Amino acid sequence: ETSLRVAVLTTSDRAAAGVYADASGAEVQRCLREYAASGAGAGWRLELAASEVVPDDADAISEVLARWADGGVANLVLTTGGTGLSPRDVTPEATLAVVERTLPGLPELLLGEALRHEPLAA
Repeated sequence: ETSLRVAVLTTSDRAAAGVYADASGAEVQRCLREYAASGAGAGWRLELAASEVVPDDADAISEVLARWADGGVANLVLTTGGTGLSPRDVTPEATLAVVERTLPGLPELLLGEALRHEPLAA
């Protein structure tokens, strides 16, 4: 069995300010639990190691990502939010500032799957 400590970071000015509840991070966590409980998740032990909501701020995003990765909190970090086209949507740039290695093709695979469920995902 392979153990995976997963952390989920939501980037949203309004969710971080308490204007509304973080729905996307909660959905990511629900999907992880569902996967772990399914036959597809056999052989994987998924542990939700951390979750946090931060504003759309590059320094705040990078700080949490680095703290989780460098501190051994998680060996997989999933982010949600902050990927639109407004000037405050800086999650991709903040992530690239701290990652040591990217996984080419994975973002496209995830986007393709998202588009099957939500045509406006792009």
